[in-house]
Amino acid sequence: MRKTLAEIRSMKAEGKKISMLTAYDSSMARLLSSCGVDVLLVGDSLGMVMLGYDSTVPVTMEEMLHHVKAVRRGAPDSFILGDMPFGANHTGERDAVKNGIRFLKEGGCDAVKLEGGLEMCGVVKALVTAGVPVMAHIGLTPQTASQLGGYKLQGKGLDDARRLLAEAKGLEEAGAFGLLLECIPDGLARVISESIAIPTVGIGAGVHCDGQVLVTHDLLGMFDKFTPKFVKKYADLSPIIKSSIQQYNTEVKNGGYPGPDHSFSSDSDYSHLLRD
Repeated sequence: MRKTLAEIRSMKAEGKKISMLTAYDSSMARLLSSCGVDVLLVGDSLGMVMLGYDSTVPVTMEEMLHHVKAVRRGAPDSFILGDMPFGANHTGERDAVKNGIRFLKEGGCDAVKLEGGLEMCGVVKALVTAGVPVMAHIGLTPQTASQLGGYKLQGKGLDDARRLLAEAKGLEEAGAFGLLLECIPDGLARVISESIAIPTVGIGAGVHCDGQVLVTHDLLGMFDKFTPKFVKKYADLSPIIKSSIQQYNTEVKNGGYPGPDHSFSSDSDYSHLLRD
């Protein structure tokens, strides 16, 4: 049964942790949904994981919608959160609302996620007013990582910590139903989580958040370019996948596959067809 927005928000007050994982295609979405994951995030991380980009910046609205639709088809009973790609909400409130509505109408999302702090409060308010639920995202924001000095821990100093706390409160006031905290000290994440009524979901933000999210390919050991410190690999599938493919390749070349168990036999004699 798909969770409602109200149910997700109430999980914080009830002390229930929110589980969130990324999904980019129908097959994986179906698996995640069958395991009871609360929220499926169609993240713009698909740009690096699925499309081969060097960052999330090149990802377009059309690419996001393509993957969102696939995830919705695979998980019709899951709460789906769509990531607003870079540029979709940076050119004004009108464009942000237009793109947010596309996520809901065309993609079948239940809500959208967008990166940014106080500068995005007006956009969040406009989206919510238009009927588009928003999860905000602060801390390390990959779309603007170059402005933050790269992919590194945020909020270490007191001034930065105060800024992030102010952003959290401002985004809550603007109407965000939840807040993703990425790569910040666990103590700061605890203060933020205790200072706002909306749930926080952490990625590299420690155990005190109201929920956690990981890139599924990281969790399963399927993305081997790099592994962030905060990732726990629950499986290491890359070597298994490579070994299986290498075995298939070898068997095809030496005639070992397909064998009798993988072929269709018949009592008919087709040899006369060669003489016809």
